[in-house]
Amino acid sequence: MKKTIYLLSVLSLFAFSCESDDDFTEPIIEVEVEDEAYENGFLVTNQGPFNNGFGTVSFIDEGLTTSENNIYQTVNDDNLGNIVQSIGFTEDNAYVVANIGNRLTIVDRFTFEEVARIETGLSNPRFFTSANGKGYLTNWGDGADATDDYIAVIDLSTNTVTNTIAVEEGPEEILYNGTYLYVTNQGGFGVNDIVTVIDPATDTVVTTIPVGDAPNGLELDSSGNLWVLAGGSPSFTGTETAGSLSVINTTTNTVSASFDFGVTDHPNYINIEGQNLYYYLNGEVFVSSTTDFEIPTTPELTGLSLFNMIVRGDTLLGTNAGDFASNGSVEVYNVSTGELINTLTVGVIPENIYFNE
Repeated sequence: MKKTIYLLSVLSLFAFSCESDDDFTEPIIEVEVEDEAYENGFLVTNQGPFNNGFGTVSFIDEGLTTSENNIYQTVNDDNLGNIVQSIGFTEDNAYVVANIGNRLTIVDRFTFEEVARIETGLSNPRFFTSANGKGYLTNWGDGADATDDYIAVIDLSTNTVTNTIAVEEGPEEILYNGTYLYVTNQGGFGVNDIVTVIDPATDTVVTTIPVGDAPNGLELDSSGNLWVLAGGSPSFTGTETAGSLSVINTTTNTVSASFDFGVTDHPNYINIEGQNLYYYLNGEVFVSSTTDFEIPTTPELTGLSLFNMIVRGDTLLGTNAGDFASNGSVEVYNVSTGELINTLTVGVIPENIYFNE
């Protein structure tokens, strides 16, 4: 943790009188003040109540022993708006997306002091990433309108929306691999089945890549391949389809391999850590190797009720929204042993977890 060091003269702390002494040396005291309280730990987005109130962000220390809730409110004496959806990052800042509030709040990622906020040019914003000095924020628009979805392009020097890129229905997670931006088009209130590829040099759509129904997550492996997990169309749509996993060659932007789950299996929460790929399905966590992937039949963890998860090393952190009305929790597991290490209280409807370093 970084600290600010102040050098204070003893004379500034104590008032006293003495005779002049040319040989007197004034003592100096070093005072260290922690000025980056949220470095090297985990940030958790809590959606908050849907119809009223506001979302929050919690902080969990790197040792996974304590949680601090409402950190934005504590630092800024304000709130983040309704339904905190996600957080994106640049080197210095965090970009907190309030979905229903149509707001992007920009804070110092380590102190959480507000830098700026954007409240125009957004419509049902979802996820943020950055590339080449610009920010990119997925927007659903009107969830009932399949034709008004877009990516907001943000000038990060002025924190203003300067352009929009029209995309197909339901843009969700967005990832930059150093060359292209990749967007999962999950479908908004409907079901979509593509990944949109955008060139950030021109802010234009290069191509769309067909994947499974309702793609819900994407991760890069160590070889630069993009793995896209699709949940499949759920039964309530009237046409249930199987979940699937697609591997995209990011040089050709084509699918090089695909794996299908059972028709009633709808996986979610993809994570790649090292050579291992993790996902969540029916209250269980599964893992397989990205170098020789097969859909596993035996879970690593069972009996869970997670709203999202991340894996770091051999540790899994999962959000549990509980009754979706009161404070939820983050559950910490050792993946190898299956042991529940700790349970930490966070805000209402916790969802996404990010390591902040």
